[in-house]
Amino acid sequence: MAFHILFLIFISIPFSPSLAKLNTDYYKTTCPDFEKIVRENVFTKQSVVPATAAGILRLFFHDCITDGCDASLLVSSSAYNPHAERDADLNLSLSGDAFDIIGKIKNALELACPGIVSCSDIVAQATRDLVKMVGGPFYKVRLGRKDSLISNDLRVHASLPLPNMTMDQIIEKFTSKNFTIREMVALTGAHTIGFTHCKEFINRIFNFSKTSQVDPTLNPKLAEGLRQVCQNYTMDPSMAAFNDMRSPSKFDNAYFNNILNGLGLLTSDYLLSVDPRTRPIVEQYAKDEKVFFQDFAKAMEKLSVFGIKTGRKGEVRNRCDQFNNLPAI
Repeated sequence: MAFHILFLIFISIPFSPSLAKLNTDYYKTTCPDFEKIVRENVFTKQSVVPATAAGILRLFFHDCITDGCDASLLVSSSAYNPHAERDADLNLSLSGDAFDIIGKIKNALELACPGIVSCSDIVAQATRDLVKMVGGPFYKVRLGRKDSLISNDLRVHASLPLPNMTMDQIIEKFTSKNFTIREMVALTGAHTIGFTHCKEFINRIFNFSKTSQVDPTLNPKLAEGLRQVCQNYTMDPSMAAFNDMRSPSKFDNAYFNNILNGLGLLTSDYLLSVDPRTRPIVEQYAKDEKVFFQDFAKAMEKLSVFGIKTGRKGEVRNRCDQFNNLPAI
């Protein structure tokens, strides 16, 4: 399962009527055990499957950046909605364990407080808890989102940045959504956990150019190791490498030190370390983990309320993988 985390970001959060409806105590009276149920389930899952944190973080980003944090990514394709986000090419490698933990939490909450908690709130809360569990910063999660009434795979390609894009293209993906370069760099630090499929970086380690088999910007020892790991990737698409070889299971600032030393898997990692617009930020985060954590926390707060639905613009799904009240086909 590939867990490279595509780029996330933060800015000061503007006021909107939708945001005004969100608060950290949203379920205090209607589902008082909400936080406990989420926390206990993610602890159990992460303890058994250590890759869960990276998987849910990537799922969270793919959902939020596409059309807002509305759990549209969780919907399965059906005869009524044959081309859901979940089946877009860019989402096919998302972690099955990430979908699984959201489903388990939803089932537990439906027993405790039926019809109250949205799937989008579950994703936001579970992501925060898992980030904290693997050593990342704590941040507040405002609750009260509604789940989407639409899930369309065409929106995925229009929104997600890709690891083979130029830095201009990646930056444009975020500035077009009102996010800044510093915000983009901050949340790229999510690469500090998880791993990436060989096919995402294979162009850097085999047949790179007419004069070099390997991308010369890649650390030679890393390139040698990756060539061994990925030599049979066409026969086994699950072949992958850790994003952060130094501390792959711990959320820290090692990713930024890595990419300054040619130890990033993706071309976009390398570009981040050399582009004059991003390198000074990378260097700051590499030197000061506290600053990185502060910026990351603000970024996640911002991203978690991006494009949310409230009121009649959404619903609380009975099941996270399908809309309520589907019409007969």
